[in-house]
Amino acid sequence: MNKTKKKNRKKVDTVKTVNNSIRTSVRKLNPILKSIVGKKVDVAIRDLQFSSKRISKDIKKTISSAVANAENNFQYDIDNLYIKEAYCGKGIVMKRFRPRAKGRASPIKKPYSNVTIILSEKKKETEKHGAKS
Repeated sequence: MNKTKKKNRKKVDTVKTVNNSIRTSVRKLNPILKSIVGKKVDVAIRDLQFSSKRISKDIKKTISSAVANAENNFQYDIDNLYIKEAYCGKGIVMKRFRPRAKGRASPIKKPYSNVTIILSEKKKETEKHGAKS
């Protein structure tokens, strides 16, 4: 009854890494992610290392995790990896209250975000110009 089936595995051309519950808002995270899309991985990590934003450290860790997954699980060459997509979405919102004057309270919202980074490998193209021989 038990037949061994061959698994039809396709070669995956992208590597996806998700970092859930980063303690910042989507509004602060989006400009940083837009600035690294399309760049090579080492250039993006270098840019994030010298960024003045607090959250760039967490994004750098997410990219490093994606690179490690690409190298160990899919045997990609690190030098050819680039950031194909980077986007974020809303996570949970912690709600706190701050006491104000006259017995009132004002809300404090502490938003969280989910970051997704997709890496891809650039193929080396052969030169197509010149005369045929």
